[in-house]
Amino acid sequence: MKLGWLRIVYVASALAAFRFVAPWWCERGADAWYRGDATVQGQLAEDLVTFERDDDTIREGNEPPENRFAGEWALVTHQMTALGLAQVVALHPERKAAYVPVITRASIKTFLPEMRDFGTKAWHGEDAMKSLEGSHGHAYLAYSALALGVARSLDPSFPADVAKQHDALIAAYEKRLLASPTGLIETYPNEAYPTDVAAVAAAIAVHGRATGARHERVLAHWADKVRTTQLDRDSGFVIQRMGAHDAKAHDLPRGSGTGLAAYFAGFADRSVARRLAEGLFRHTTGIWEFGAVEEYVDGPVEPGQITRGFGDVDSGPVLFGVSVAATGFTLAPARAFGQKDVFVRLFRTTALFGIPYTSGTRGRFLTGGPIGNALLLAMLTSGPELSP
Repeated sequence: MKLGWLRIVYVASALAAFRFVAPWWCERGADAWYRGDATVQGQLAEDLVTFERDDDTIREGNEPPENRFAGEWALVTHQMTALGLAQVVALHPERKAAYVPVITRASIKTFLPEMRDFGTKAWHGEDAMKSLEGSHGHAYLAYSALALGVARSLDPSFPADVAKQHDALIAAYEKRLLASPTGLIETYPNEAYPTDVAAVAAAIAVHGRATGARHERVLAHWADKVRTTQLDRDSGFVIQRMGAHDAKAHDLPRGSGTGLAAYFAGFADRSVARRLAEGLFRHTTGIWEFGAVEEYVDGPVEPGQITRGFGDVDSGPVLFGVSVAATGFTLAPARAFGQKDVFVRLFRTTALFGIPYTSGTRGRFLTGGPIGNALLLAMLTSGPELSP
């Protein structure tokens, strides 16, 4: 009997410690990140600078393709590293000389053919850069185009040959988007993702700021179609996957796609970004002082749509209805729109599962790997600094 009571006391003490100590422990650093503190931003930035330099060394050493960091996840890693470092430079211009060369190299890596092989295969061998006169969307390459635009806006010595290809890609995107009555262009055959199209809009907008080109008409068209065609009015989420031509939903409105779309929209149209952010904030939930964002919302599932479940490659694991990706992505609009309470609650959850670690001048989230840390640098430093 006495042993039973001791067990109860032990369990109760452990729960109490978690209830009161864990939120305090995980909140450390949240205020600094929200304020744009140079030290915390610099620690994660330096870790990713080291990653990019190591990757440069591997490439210069002509490692075999199977050992080379390439493909969809690599593209996103280099892209988000470039965007995150650019956002750090916007907040702390004294780092420009050190980071701009890294931003340029990382952005150019996203444009390498091996980085987009996944898209070329999906289009049955059609390479995005060799089919610019065609109507196929290839929206996935907007992730590269956005990174290139940010690099061009910062680097006066950006390579002219890459800039010329970038101009051609943006021109193709503008033409395709203006021709689309739904404001959607394909990522893969017969499939459009509003999140990827938000990246297209972001790439076009940043190209304009880097080059002086005028893109107001296409950006207004995209913004209108987000509000009228791609957004689920009840939830405030964008539909995850749609038919590019008929705008028929192929999936549900979801938090992960909306979170990343809100980040991209911040480069192109702040009112669209705010609209998406409001949906995310409405669906922020949690337990105690830990916050999380729902992946799915209540509502009917149409025939042919993916049903609610435990998550996929877009959302990461979905537990108790909340998503790892949606939670992490919503850090960006929370900071950008001054929602400190939301930001801090989400940061606690990010720290609980990401496990921040600092050693000397470098810091990282131990469970994230390069792609997780690149994404978090971009989300945690997002703000009005690069918005229109």
